[in-house]
Amino acid sequence: MPTLMVSVSGIRGIVGDGIDPNIIVKYTSAYADYVGSGKVVVGRDARITGEMVQSIITGTLLAKGLDVVEIGICPTPTVQYTVKTIGASGGIAISASHNPNQWNALKLLNNTGQFMTPEQNKEMLKLLEISDKSFCSWDKVGKLTVYKEGLQKHVDDVLNLKHINRKEIAKRKFKVLVDCVNGAGVYVIPDLLRDFGCEVVEINCEKTGIFPRLPEPLPENLTETMKAVKESKADLGVVVDPDVDRLVLITNEGEPFGEENTITQAVKFILSKEKGSAAVNLSTTRAVDDVAAEYGQKVFRSPVGEANVVLKMKAVNAIIGGEGSGGVIYPELHYGRDALVGIAITLQNLLEFGGTSAELKNSLPAYFIAKKKIELGNVLPDTVIKTLTEKYKGKEINTEDGLRIDFADHWVHFRKSNTEPIIRIITEAKDRKSAEQFSQKYFDEIKSLF
Repeated sequence: MPTLMVSVSGIRGIVGDGIDPNIIVKYTSAYADYVGSGKVVVGRDARITGEMVQSIITGTLLAKGLDVVEIGICPTPTVQYTVKTIGASGGIAISASHNPNQWNALKLLNNTGQFMTPEQNKEMLKLLEISDKSFCSWDKVGKLTVYKEGLQKHVDDVLNLKHINRKEIAKRKFKVLVDCVNGAGVYVIPDLLRDFGCEVVEINCEKTGIFPRLPEPLPENLTETMKAVKESKADLGVVVDPDVDRLVLITNEGEPFGEENTITQAVKFILSKEKGSAAVNLSTTRAVDDVAAEYGQKVFRSPVGEANVVLKMKAVNAIIGGEGSGGVIYPELHYGRDALVGIAITLQNLLEFGGTSAELKNSLPAYFIAKKKIELGNVLPDTVIKTLTEKYKGKEINTEDGLRIDFADHWVHFRKSNTEPIIRIITEAKDRKSAEQFSQKYFDEIKSLF
């Protein structure tokens, strides 16, 4: 069976075995009919199938009578930002994020430059079976324009963000090692760091679009990068995924800064500058709550997923937010996870902190997250979640996305998979041993139910 994953953010699959021209035309046609009229921004990451996918998407949109604004190889957040800044009706970012070389995806954006909401996505999917049956006559075909300035506009606005003092950062002369896994980041991140006056050491920064290692920026995939940070005596390591929405940092000691700490330090920095709340997802570290409390501010939580975090941020008027996977969302620029914004905040924070990146990490509240997943066989995930909710109903619980339970010394989040009969168990405690013990306890507890 071909692999095609359909979600609220779009479609993702293996090229030639899930993602093929017919599927691309089908979903792009439905999206075009949902959008209706106007301009659609199209950009892609660097992977080698991007050109093929982009050609089909652009042709389909034009055949549907929509105008297309192509911005070339760029981060997904650049597509989002361009939709917002040029007043487009929508956008399609072509990227399978951290999936390996053989994957690609269509990320579908609404007219605000954000991922479509679940309701918008449902409306679009209703059109799926009819949209690729009708196209425009020759005189109604859309117009194609190439907007090469899109990426530079994004960069310029990041450099000029409030609270960011580019001149002072440049005086510090940070030495930064950057690893872009040969993805879209190559086209922007090294130059952005130089714009901030950093001395830049590049690894995996070739414009080949072929990932030299597993592209997800997890510590186990970054052993060579961490070693290189230490050997080059860099002040900081910066790693991005292929479409540059996630920011992973490495300390000057060649150790992971921690993806959860990326968002924690960003929240702390922004809340130290202005009053307002933060919003993160239900699986993000409690350290965010601790740093917000230092400034007397609240943290709101949403279901996992960028679109959900953005909805929560808008609902509570949060001034900073994101996800513990290294995704920083700063509405001052736009509502989207953006590694460029994360880099700017990190450099300014490090400058004002005055110490090393390792010391900055150690200044943040220390927590440890443990993750397990349990296969349920014939038992329905909903049944398990319902049973656990009933069992812990006297505790502090949240059921917006599975079940999260908060205790004084730890929290646990049970999330069901939408694609397979498993439940993910995420626990967090003050030390690794406790987090793993709690994780095992809940694993055994679920096991005892069937």
